Formats: sequence, structure tokens, C-alpha cells
Amino acid sequence: MSIAPPDNPGHWRPSHNRWAITIVVTFAAFMEILDTTIVNVALPHIAGGLSASYDEATWTLTSYLVANGIVLTISGWLGAMLGRKRYFLICLAMFTVWSFFCGTAASLAQLVVFRVLQGFFGGGLQPTQQAIILDIFPPEKRAAAFGVTAIATVVAPVLGPALGGYITDTYNWRWIFFINLPVGIVAVYFASILVEDPPWLRRQSRTIDFTGLFLIALGLGCLQIMLDRGEIEDWFGSRFIQIMAALAGAGIIGAIGWLLCARKPVVNLDVFKDWNFATGCIFISATGGTLYAGAVAIPQFAQTVIGYTSTWAGFVMSPGAIAVILLIPIVGWLMKVLQTRFVIAAGFMFIGLAFFVSSRLLTPDIDFETLVAIRTAQTAGLAFLFVPISTVAFATIPRELNGDATALYTMLRNIFGSVGISLASAAIIERAQVHQAYLAQWATPMHQAFDELVAVYQRALAAMGYAAGATHEMALGRAYQVYQRQAELLAYSDLFYYVALVAFAVVPLCFLLSKVKGSGAPVAH
Repeated sequence: MSIAPPDNPGHWRPSHNRWAITIVVTFAAFMEILDTTIVNVALPHIAGGLSASYDEATWTLTSYLVANGIVLTISGWLGAMLGRKRYFLICLAMFTVWSFFCGTAASLAQLVVFRVLQGFFGGGLQPTQQAIILDIFPPEKRAAAFGVTAIATVVAPVLGPALGGYITDTYNWRWIFFINLPVGIVAVYFASILVEDPPWLRRQSRTIDFTGLFLIALGLGCLQIMLDRGEIEDWFGSRFIQIMAALAGAGIIGAIGWLLCARKPVVNLDVFKDWNFATGCIFISATGGTLYAGAVAIPQFAQTVIGYTSTWAGFVMSPGAIAVILLIPIVGWLMKVLQTRFVIAAGFMFIGLAFFVSSRLLTPDIDFETLVAIRTAQTAGLAFLFVPISTVAFATIPRELNGDATALYTMLRNIFGSVGISLASAAIIERAQVHQAYLAQWATPMHQAFDELVAVYQRALAAMGYAAGATHEMALGRAYQVYQRQAELLAYSDLFYYVALVAFAVVPLCFLLSKVKGSGAPVAH
């Protein structure tokens, strides 16, 4: 079932150049997306600088994600209440202001509060940016504009760790927030000149749905806390996580029920009656999960198993972003000659194959070039997903629902990105324990290979001048480290295999999409 788009004989045109508007609003969204990952590598520096533990410092991530996730869902309503342009400028300006305060925080408590406010205003940038693009481009011209959006969505999470690592290693962790200031000021200036509200948006007005707001905040807030703190708190072995899970379930189920029955809901769930949008949300959720699962796994593997610095781990990720930029024009051309569902199916198949091959290529002595090739292949497939999925998802959405549609679409992508990160982190730990238990049965004097490994280490230690009586214990310690490293490597291999299975499982669903090409128009039978 699809919602028929309203009659639109002449699409409204903004006063200024569409591409100038697209670049400005995407630049602002890029800054916000970058901020979700740039802080990760700076956590040890933040903890040390503010006299806090690493566990306490992780609340700077959790607080941002919670506020961000809640606002994502209601950004359409806020945009309709305040006006799209006004809301975008408020979010952009206040995000920049609170970035400054984050950089000047004198204690961890201050930083957490400032990050909440930064996330609250930053959460409105992504969906509003996408809604603005939907407003200014007719359906047949959206694919190229979504290509610009895709570059920001894929490149920012990849660039974040590398940039964050370089800044914290070279300067100070506070500069990961201060760099937002010039970008934000320039973006506010140009957005205030270029962006304008479409005529149909000015006629909208909505009352405040307090019940819907509360349930959404409860459900998504607790869900984000559960996902972000689960690994640290031992998941459902923790009473805290159990409470968060129960509240998240109650809030989300209650919110869905209320929004379906309310006369003027804060979010209009009627957008899910559109078949293309509903299936597009499924695909973008899977894309978000695979994107962030790989984005967290590769740098972690490079640092913990190979021993790279955070800066070099970031360099491993960078060529993948370049591959996406180069491939997006090719994908745009393919969408003109192939049905969009075929392009999406090819993208998931490509990602599945990339992760499957990656699971077979990981070795303890893997070189930098191979690791770069692995991540580049994993990332390249995303170029075949973001633009086609966005194009088909919004192809038949009425323009009056652009705000609600982009809010829900972006929320699902980000929430499942968090799910991907949490599941990837949990899978690495769990599979490492399984492999370590399995390998332990060979770490005995009864196993010849183990004896030979210990003997090699003993001879090496003796040659280095260590006392003969101490070399055996030291050699056993070295051998244990080898086994532990091998277990970790196998865990990452398993994770890549699981991600490949998820990507392959989505491929058949692609053929449930309508037969549309890049223009967003149905294909004639």
C-alpha cells in the first residue's frame, strides 16, 4: 500500500541555487555526524584531563546519544512548529554554542551536561537537512542530492576517529569541540541567507502532544542508554540494564500505541503506510547496523590486535571514504538504467561478500595495505545503498509528511547503528572467550606445538640475557599472549562472518520494493 502523492503540477523552486543550499545544509549535518565518533578516541584523554575514570568518561558519549536519539524522532514536529529554516538555524547555532562550552568544561559533570545540550540541538540537524533537500528537489532530481548526503553520512563516521586521534595526539582533547566553532559560524551565516521554508510548510501548525513526547523520550532514551552501557554493565547480568530494557520496551510500545490513536500525534506514523518508505526503513536500518559494526570493529582490531596507534587506525578507515565518493556518481548512472531494487540488492550482496572474504583474510601479521583493502571493500558497498534507498524510500511520500518521514528514517538509521556497535562489541568479547576456551586445551605440555613455541621463546629470552631460571615462566607468559591474540583475531573473523550473513539475508527483501528507477517514477509494466 502506498500513500498517493498530492497533485503537484508545478514544483516549488527556492529563491537560491538548490545545490548551494544542499552543500550548506549537508556541511552542517556532516559536522554533527562527525561529532558522534570523534569523541571516542579522546575518552582516555578526557578522563585524565578531568580526573575521572574511563568508565565515567564514557557518559560523555552516552549523554550525547540519548539526547540526540530522542530529538531525532520529534524533529519533524519541531520543524513544523517553528518553521524548517528557523528550527535548522536554532539547532545549528546552539550546537555550535554548546560545542564551545564542551571545550571549556572544568569537570566531567559539566561536560556531560553540555554534551546533553549539544546532542539535543545536534539531533535536529540530520533529519531537517534531509527534509530541506526533499523540499527543494522534485522526485526526479533527488538522487544526485542524496549522493551529497550519502558522502556526509559515510565519510563523517570514518573520518571522526582519524581526526579525533590526530587532534588529541597532536594538540588537546578540547580542540575536538573547538573545531566546530568556525564551521558552525560559517554554516549559520550561509544557511540564514540560502534556506527558506516551502509554502506548504508555513500553513502547518500543531498542538503539543505531551504524552507522545514523554513516551518517545522514555523509550528511546532508555534504549540508547541500554545499548551504549550494556557492554560496560555486563548486559542483562546488570540490574541497571534490566531496568533500562524494561523502560525502553514500555516506552516504545506505549509510544507506538499512543501515536496510532492520538488525534494530533507528535510523530505521524501514517508514513509507514507507504510500502516503499516502510521497506526503505528496513534497508537503511540494516545499512546503519553494518556501517557502524564495521566502523567500530576495524579500528579496534587495528589497535588491540595489531598494535596501531589511534591515528594509524584512523588511516586504515580513510580510503574507504574515498572509495564511496568515487563510486556515488557511478551509482547515480546505474540508477538511470537499472531498477533501484537491483542496485540495492547488488549493494547488500557486495557488502556480504566483502565481509565474508574479510573474515578469511585476518591474520596476526596482516599488513597495513591488506587491512586498508579489507575496510575499503566493506565500505565501498555502502555507495550502492544510501542513495538508492533514500531515493526509493521518499519517492511516494507526500511533501507535507517530509518532516515526519525524514525524522523516522534518520532515527532508525542511527538507532540500528547503535545496535550494530553494541552487538559487534558484545560478539567480539563473547567469541574471544569461546575461542580462548577452545585453544586452552592445546596449551599444555602434552601438545608438541605448544612445547616448541615455549622452547623458541625460552631460547630467545636466554639470548637476550635473562636468567635461565626465569626464562621458562616468561616464555609461558609470551605463549599465553599469542593464544590470547589468536582468540581475539578469530573473534573478529566471526563478527565479519555474522555481518556477511545479515547482508546476504537482506538481499531477497530488496525485490519486494516497487519497480522504480532513479527518477523515483514507477517503471511501466
